[in-house]
Amino acid sequence: MMKSITYLILILGFLVSCNNSKSEEKTTENTVSESIENPTNKIGLSADIIWEQMNPARGDKSPLAGTIWGNRKAEIPTGYIGKFVDGFSSPPHIHNVTYRAIVMKGLIHNDDPEAENMWMPVGSFWTQPAGESHITSAKGEGTMAYIEIDNGPYLVKPTTESFDNGERPINMDASNIVWLDNTQTNWIVTNNQSKISFLWKNAANIRGVLVKLPKNFKGNIHSNGSVFYGVIIDGNVDYKMPNANASTNLDAGSYFESTGNSIHQISTREEALIYIRTNDSIKID
Repeated sequence: MMKSITYLILILGFLVSCNNSKSEEKTTENTVSESIENPTNKIGLSADIIWEQMNPARGDKSPLAGTIWGNRKAEIPTGYIGKFVDGFSSPPHIHNVTYRAIVMKGLIHNDDPEAENMWMPVGSFWTQPAGESHITSAKGEGTMAYIEIDNGPYLVKPTTESFDNGERPINMDASNIVWLDNTQTNWIVTNNQSKISFLWKNAANIRGVLVKLPKNFKGNIHSNGSVFYGVIIDGNVDYKMPNANASTNLDAGSYFESTGNSIHQISTREEALIYIRTNDSIKID
């Protein structure tokens, strides 16, 4: 049965995060110039997301899925948003692939079919191993979660096809996220009150991190990765494309991406939470 993260896991997570930061020290010393030739920056707006029913047989009660990047029906990595009606609760089921998720709006419970409700608020992180029976429930109007897979297609199957792939699930409430500042990680270059949390890293050196930008932040996120996606989880940011005269407001569900050396110019009016998937280190200054 899924359980809340124990203090031991939190301590270990903090140590791993710090070690991650120090081990990446040499790579973060490689700076990118303030002007990138042939920038690859792209943005996508939440208003442009195309929504489709995940289970048409349930009609209006079916969760909606809106792809941000990738294709959840293909054999490729994908990031999409799941949207749930208030009071939604799925029957016990499994998935053919493991997924990770972050609560964007409302409250979500994802656990063993027999588990008591553990409602996770905005900013909470959970993983669901392939093959494990579970249910997903939602509370609140327009409840949403960012969901990510490393390979597809993403399928829902009956519990009669359950299997153990060796992974174990994680439910991490937002209050248990371990945040590091510029004194604890060199991924944050200056004392700009930004914070970062290292969530996961796989064998292909792709990782997921949460970045918390403070109110009235004005700075840059530098990336060298051939893979880089930044998804707005909570709040709004103003994003300035290279060589643009004006910024574009990105709200929750919007995203920005790049390949190779890039600079993402960002400002905030209120605190914002961004999830970043990349295969290299980043710098926030």
